[in-house]
Amino acid sequence: MAIAVDQLITPDIARPARYLGNELGAVNKPWETATIRWVLTYPEVYEVGASNLGHIILYSIINQQPRQLCDRAYLPGSDLVQKLTETDTSLFAVESRRPLTDFDILGFSLSYELGATNILEMLTLAGIPLTWQERNSDGLWNESSWPMIFAGGQTATSNPEPYADFFDFIALGDGEELLPEIGLVLEEGKTAGMTRQEILLDLAQVPGVYVPQFYDMADDGSVHPNREDVPKRILRRVATPIPDYSIGLVPHVQTVHDRLTIEIRRGCTRGCRFCQPGMLTRPARDVAPEEVIDTIERGMRATGYNEFSLLSLSCSDYLALPAVGVEVKNRLKNDNVSLSLPSQRVDRFDENIAHIVGGTRKTGLTFAPEAGTQRMRDIINKGLTNEELLRGVKTAHEQGWDKVKLYFMIGLPGETDVDVLGIAETIQWLRRECRIKGRRSLNFNITVSNFTPKPHTPFQWHSVSTSEFERKQAMLRETFRSIRGVKVNFTDVRISAMEDFVGRGDRRLSKVVRRAWELGAGMDAWWESLERAFNAWTQAIEDAGLTWKYRQVEQGEWNLGESLENESVDQAENATQVENLHRWQVAMDAPLPWDHLDTGIDKTWLQDDLRRAMAAAIVPDCSFEGCSHCGVCGTDFGHNIVIPPLPIPSFEGHSKPKSERVQRLRVTLGKLGDMALIGHLDLARMLDRAVRRAALPISFTGGYHPGPRIAPANALSLGATSTGEVVDFELTERMDRTDFRQRLQVQLSDSLPIYDVQEVDIKAPSATKALNQADYLLAITTQQEGQALNWQALIDRILATDEIIDTHTTKSGKVKQINLRERLHTVEVVGTLPSHLPSRVIHKLTTTGDVVIRYVGSCRNDGNMLRPEQMLRMLERQQEDATASSLVLGHVHRQQLILT
Repeated sequence: MAIAVDQLITPDIARPARYLGNELGAVNKPWETATIRWVLTYPEVYEVGASNLGHIILYSIINQQPRQLCDRAYLPGSDLVQKLTETDTSLFAVESRRPLTDFDILGFSLSYELGATNILEMLTLAGIPLTWQERNSDGLWNESSWPMIFAGGQTATSNPEPYADFFDFIALGDGEELLPEIGLVLEEGKTAGMTRQEILLDLAQVPGVYVPQFYDMADDGSVHPNREDVPKRILRRVATPIPDYSIGLVPHVQTVHDRLTIEIRRGCTRGCRFCQPGMLTRPARDVAPEEVIDTIERGMRATGYNEFSLLSLSCSDYLALPAVGVEVKNRLKNDNVSLSLPSQRVDRFDENIAHIVGGTRKTGLTFAPEAGTQRMRDIINKGLTNEELLRGVKTAHEQGWDKVKLYFMIGLPGETDVDVLGIAETIQWLRRECRIKGRRSLNFNITVSNFTPKPHTPFQWHSVSTSEFERKQAMLRETFRSIRGVKVNFTDVRISAMEDFVGRGDRRLSKVVRRAWELGAGMDAWWESLERAFNAWTQAIEDAGLTWKYRQVEQGEWNLGESLENESVDQAENATQVENLHRWQVAMDAPLPWDHLDTGIDKTWLQDDLRRAMAAAIVPDCSFEGCSHCGVCGTDFGHNIVIPPLPIPSFEGHSKPKSERVQRLRVTLGKLGDMALIGHLDLARMLDRAVRRAALPISFTGGYHPGPRIAPANALSLGATSTGEVVDFELTERMDRTDFRQRLQVQLSDSLPIYDVQEVDIKAPSATKALNQADYLLAITTQQEGQALNWQALIDRILATDEIIDTHTTKSGKVKQINLRERLHTVEVVGTLPSHLPSRVIHKLTTTGDVVIRYVGSCRNDGNMLRPEQMLRMLERQQEDATASSLVLGHVHRQQLILT
């Protein structure tokens, strides 16, 4: 039987705070005021989904629309999945905690080829049929109908055919303008009392919306309309980036990208022939520098983050980057913030960029040469020379970096063993050439991934071989054994083969995806047991009768390096070359499962660029040189918008945060309601961000990684509430206590109330050192129903003894014997709970136990403390009945921390 979400989100599941919702920046629109209710569902755990910029932007935009509201949902962890299944409770949206079936439309982000299994898991947990065929009905589309299910994201835009059975429609390209248009169509259809089919037909007329059920797959894999009133080709949508929508959610817990992220450029025209995002996001569109600077400054103040990131497929191609970065660093130099750039061109890395990414807390530095030889870099159109690679890496070393991360690929078209070994030779050369006297040698973290051809790229006709990947990886591993200062990571070839097989598949793969999910493939499986997941996929392929097709991927159907050595049959030197050239021509002329998607790039241009690749011919970047005639620029997709470089302001230097200790304020606060499910480290992060938002003059520690002088006296157990937590704040300038309290409280949740602020001598022992005892209230019950205990008798026995021995395992694994009795100072049965306790705490205590016990015990940070579960064991041991039931600890509330 379904139960309330509150009863599911408990301390016994991993990181329960990920399911709380209602973070800073969350939007809570009244349910009844909305006509169309969305859920944006990210099919990954919260820590991944909540930090995805596209997810944040679209959530903000939809909630700006009148008569529309948007909530969120994420893939739950396996422990919550078990709870949902056992209790027959539907997967819920995090803000409203309503079942997903209550909403009108669910949008999934499909950002990588194997992510669809997570979507099927979420649909099943929500109780929603998996396919559009099962969800279709002839009745009106209203509150009792199944929600509309759609997907967007890079993989959905690239080739949605392997997933066509699961979605009512697909959103192609940028969603900022498209999703509001979809919402209006749904609103009009719902108001007019239209059927699901009628609404989907209206949606099919919206540029950027693909409705798979109105199209059929031919025997050759191509896709064509099955009715005359839908377009033959569906246009990819293009929108202008709006950085302001990036200032949004500030998660309760630490996420994968735990920082403010601002997009500075969308699209890339470098023309790397392996890069699908570069082909699918054209044209390039720069954001105005003033808008970027203003958004970052406002965003950092509004969120309290201590790090921001500038996002683009190639940040270095944003010519205003040095000027923008220096200006932002100058404005925020006293705030102890750092900047990260996730994607940089090594050929553009110079002292100006080093200034903006360096500082007191240097972030990691990553470059992607992609190939180990100049010939291969020309084949893939990387536009990077050996001289530029050396200059960029050497600059990084000279500017203080002792370690650089580099990305390479193997299995590229035209690649030879010489090119593969060139990766190791390049690293040796860089280490040798970047030596600086008196400095430690430059080290490298190397990631070698397996190239997987992607749709809509010049290399989409190439095939790769799993056995060749394994051979080349073994060759590199052996070579790298003798190279010091290098750590090398290789991508698992099985994942690469699966990504290739699914990513370039047709509609026949829908049943493979579904079967793989049924057999256990999914996020948890990939992380926890790659072998199990791989077996699930291969079994699913076999069950679908497509093993032959997968073998073409596994063994390598044909190789462009062999097939394109000759321009024509007349130039072929032998029968093998003639056969290879013929196979190449047949493959190039064959229809592809994604030909009905209009991304703007001409298919003939991709074929021509493939020929240029085999001739190692470079195509210049059309953002900065002549047009490459790819076909994108025009009325439908717009043109490149490139902002020229700006004058770079004088760099004011990396300022160390202030470390003066002028005043210490000791704050007593509560931790109530949902905040009880926030862990200690997440609470510390929350307080840090609150202080930043309140612009309080907090003092920082010294050293390489300065931290704010915010010191909670003691960590509270997860799930416990408190009205007596003590936190020391040390300031660089004096503040009135009332002013400090008001400014801090405004930035904290109502569930973190501030009760008192006292000034403490800066030279006095800190709260952490002065902590001596803790006062707890424990709700306790027995496991055996109907068993009545004489609680006072148990307490009397405890007080009458001098020794109650227990064992304790230290962090190092040593088992120690401790006397719990000497750590207990006071214990009593509580008849009437104190009236000053919050009503929700009283409710928790009275509903989760037969009795409430109050005790005062040692609580020192040297490990001498009496924990609630130890108090429970002391009571348990005093029972005289040999058949006595175990005691169960209900709610725990800490009334106060007692300092000496």
